[in-house]
Amino acid sequence: MAQRVQQIVSHLTGNNPAVARVGKSSPDDVVVVTAVRTPMTKSKKGGFKDTLPEDLLAAVFKAILEKSKIDPNLIQDVAVGNVLPPGGGANVARAASLYAGIPETAALNTVNRQCSSGLQAVVQIAHEIALDQIEVGIGAGVESMTFGFGAGVLPENTSEQVFSNPAAADCLLPMGITSENVAKDFGITRAKQDAFSALSHKKAAAAQEAGLFNEEIIPVSTKWVDPKTGEEKKIVVSADDGIRKGTTPEGLAKLKPAFAADGTTTAGSSSQVSDGAGAVLLMKRKTAEKLNLPILGKFVRAAVVGVPPRIMGVGPAYAIPIVLKQAGLSINDIDIYEINEAFASQAVYSIEKLGIDINKVNPKGGAIALGHPLGATGARQISTLLTELRRTKKKLGVISMCVGSGMGMAAIFEAEW
Repeated sequence: MAQRVQQIVSHLTGNNPAVARVGKSSPDDVVVVTAVRTPMTKSKKGGFKDTLPEDLLAAVFKAILEKSKIDPNLIQDVAVGNVLPPGGGANVARAASLYAGIPETAALNTVNRQCSSGLQAVVQIAHEIALDQIEVGIGAGVESMTFGFGAGVLPENTSEQVFSNPAAADCLLPMGITSENVAKDFGITRAKQDAFSALSHKKAAAAQEAGLFNEEIIPVSTKWVDPKTGEEKKIVVSADDGIRKGTTPEGLAKLKPAFAADGTTTAGSSSQVSDGAGAVLLMKRKTAEKLNLPILGKFVRAAVVGVPPRIMGVGPAYAIPIVLKQAGLSINDIDIYEINEAFASQAVYSIEKLGIDINKVNPKGGAIALGHPLGATGARQISTLLTELRRTKKKLGVISMCVGSGMGMAAIFEAEW
């Protein structure tokens, strides 16, 4: 069936070289040659609590150059997803790229599509390459929720006229309330949320113990101030620090609701507030072959969709079918789904709504265990996905997330080895 749908898609898209086709290799494929991430650490408590976002970003940029050994002068554009920094983080991101050794001739922009910002940045660069606007580019994402998260995220002044519209007003709902709305509207019980959250920690702990994150994580040397003594120390952060081995549904069941007295969403069933960064180096297959660079996988396509802001967490349930249909694939054709665990309620809803085999979802754990540095998550997911696909000799993966203010995004990647 998938082959027949592929034929139909091929007829609709013609011979457009910018449209990648699953299972077929083309010199014009947009490929990933390097994908790295920092560890994800707990905001205000973890290894990066004293590390500014530009330092995190510079670390992944440097790692891209060192691991790929590419001539930095070949890089033409850089896109960085971030959500919280003042001024969109544009100046500090540009500064980080220059400090890391990317030349002045490479352009840079930041992009904010909330929780999908890191993925959006990668997709932007992929599209530029596919359309021959550039040959080589980097898509990245960064967030320091230590330095950026808090009451200042929301606008101080809003238009009474605009926000008199009920859907517009819902754009300002706290994310935790949208989780409660999903749980109530679709009957996602507290027990289901706790079980899913415990499973995320269990998978992440097992993966960490087995060294399965080692290939995607780059150790970061940074400063850290001891909260007890005030002493500044030099440390190397090399592992995610939010994973709680031994987390059980029974233990999570003891936590109080975090957002509503009668709610079902707790701190334990919500993504962790975290700091981190990720980066992805992309180019066409013919460019990678000319430069003799390894190919980790190819970008197939991506899709975004709007959903009601009050239940923004349902985004993956609507974005995933769209991108699969565009690629001529079915739910069961995908080997691994990396679905961001903003909240257990929305992740469980999306998985159940689409009938996805839970064994294919976040095999190394997700944001409930690893953390969710908003702008970095999409880029982080790409390194996590491609590393696991290649390790298990599987082919197709989907990355997806819900997006604040009511959206969903999803992208397909095909691994190579």
